[in-house]
Amino acid sequence: MNIDIITLFPELLEGPFRASIIKRAIESKHVEINFHNPRDYSSNKYRQVDDYQYGGGAGMVMMIEPIAKCIKKLKSKKQYDEVIYLTPDGEKLNQSISNDISNKKNLILLCGHYKGVDQRVRDLFVTREISIGDFVLSGGELAAAVLCDSIIRLIPGVLGNECSALYDTFQDGLLAPPIYTRPSKYDGLNVPEILLSGDKNKIDLWREQISIERTKRNRPDLFKN
Repeated sequence: MNIDIITLFPELLEGPFRASIIKRAIESKHVEINFHNPRDYSSNKYRQVDDYQYGGGAGMVMMIEPIAKCIKKLKSKKQYDEVIYLTPDGEKLNQSISNDISNKKNLILLCGHYKGVDQRVRDLFVTREISIGDFVLSGGELAAAVLCDSIIRLIPGVLGNECSALYDTFQDGLLAPPIYTRPSKYDGLNVPEILLSGDKNKIDLWREQISIERTKRNRPDLFKN
């Protein structure tokens, strides 16, 4: 997979990609990630990329020209499956969306900043808009990092255990059951006996029942969907 990220602040994204699973995915060439700064495509000697919004109002808007030049240059080199804009008013990210995007080959992620991007960027180039929740961040960089992590870990060969991602929370519409490791007893709290039984069928049934109970208690909305 190839991911090109358009951002005014690439330094905000460098950290998450230098450790753990994503770092290993990059080193093993399961994914390639490149950053592109719209300032490099500005025609202004001051590398201006934002301006006041028409009609008045607080906050600056990212201009269309630098972003358009950047996207057009990227598209001249390869064909992209999606151009994704990270925005609070996009469709809310969930496991199903991550599963779908993880099957793509080439992606452009556009990180907004200030009040966001000129609407014409969205009209002309963006194929999908994604939000990571009903709240506002200073920019789309952290949202892009979240999206990348959620899809890269699903790429075959990235995780050590190929089946690990299949049992994540939300993969079957349920929250994951509680998990335990050694020691079996700690400070008066014991690992449930069923998990020590070695009976896989009974363990699977117990986990399913606990998942249902946990989902009904903590995320009843998942049963409504």
